[in-house]
Amino acid sequence: MELTLLGTGAPEGLPVPGCPCAVCSAARGERARAATAVLVDGALLLDLTPGAAFAAARAGHSLSGVRQVLLTHPHDGPAVELPPGLPAAGRVPDGQELTLISGHRVRAVPMDAPGTGYEVTAPDGERLLYLPPGGAVAGARGAAPYDMVVGDFCGRPDALARLRAAGLVGSGTDVVAVHIGHGVPPGPELERRLAAGGARAVADGTTLSVGEYRAAPDVPRRTLVLGGARSGKSVEAERRLEAFPGVVYVATGGTREGDPDWAARVGLHRERRPASWRTEETCELVPLLREAGDGDGGGGPLLIDCLALWLTDAMDRVGAWDDDKWAGGGGRALRERVEELVAAVRETGRTVVAVSNEVGSGVVPATSSGRRFRDELGRLNAAFAAECEQVLLVVAGQALTLRG
Repeated sequence: MELTLLGTGAPEGLPVPGCPCAVCSAARGERARAATAVLVDGALLLDLTPGAAFAAARAGHSLSGVRQVLLTHPHDGPAVELPPGLPAAGRVPDGQELTLISGHRVRAVPMDAPGTGYEVTAPDGERLLYLPPGGAVAGARGAAPYDMVVGDFCGRPDALARLRAAGLVGSGTDVVAVHIGHGVPPGPELERRLAAGGARAVADGTTLSVGEYRAAPDVPRRTLVLGGARSGKSVEAERRLEAFPGVVYVATGGTREGDPDWAARVGLHRERRPASWRTEETCELVPLLREAGDGDGGGGPLLIDCLALWLTDAMDRVGAWDDDKWAGGGGRALRERVEELVAAVRETGRTVVAVSNEVGSGVVPATSSGRRFRDELGRLNAAFAAECEQVLLVVAGQALTLRG
């Protein structure tokens, strides 16, 4: 089964007409995207968009063989003119199936948002799932993984997490993001974000072979995300796991009685996280890291936020803030605790994304305990990073890859 993406953009396209944002300003040439429409084996057109016939011609195809035109979502604005010779566009009721003259079987899949998804099975058995913009499968149930899944995985990464949880996306599934708008910067940043979730994007006019073997994006198993205060490091870490099920969010800060500002910060983090994530408020990281890995029936990926607060707790336990206690064995006890954590990271079978503060870029703390914390956090970051396949530094909301 061949899939030609006549467009890969959001319904309003990219750039959005009249939009002055930086992403739209840069969406020129190959970075421009027409509204998403998909041509399957020249016989089935999923979504009818302006200029579909010209887009097909530019991709080396004709719409003359199309036997069915199906819409996946409500189309705002003026009606799109139907190219001559095409059958009238329609939608299949949820759960119903139709068979085309070409031998393709199409089943309408219910969504959790306005729109319809379509499961397309080729005559030779290859299976494609195509999702509308902003949609995720409602009540996904376990079955054999699809050969290819195409959907709005920039706007709805949780849609991919649901499919993985239901066994509908496996290691051999080709995951392609479409309906791409100006919510994500283009180019390398778009590719990096999608690759973190095991997905990819292609340009308008690309033809893909469903079921053809291709190497899946390399998703790092251990990642350290560094950054300063309010740099966006926690948001970046959360993005890296949005497309995966069973995530355990490890909050090392705990609760602080009588501190409304801290409570507000914790509340913002909770609101931002997917509802399906489980939260553990603990600094006991080693037992969590030693649990079975994600693929071995373990507890799912870990997001640790953050190592600086873990270190604060560790220093509290050994009395590291007091110079005499530090010299009398506190320093040695802290090094042993850090070494135990680093060894657990090295040996873990779980997917891990950890957040930490980047410190020591100029300001020298006025106290010996402050300087001690700065130095020990720098050492912890370096040791933890050495065990990670990928290390990122977030500056002003922009992620810079230091490794991986």
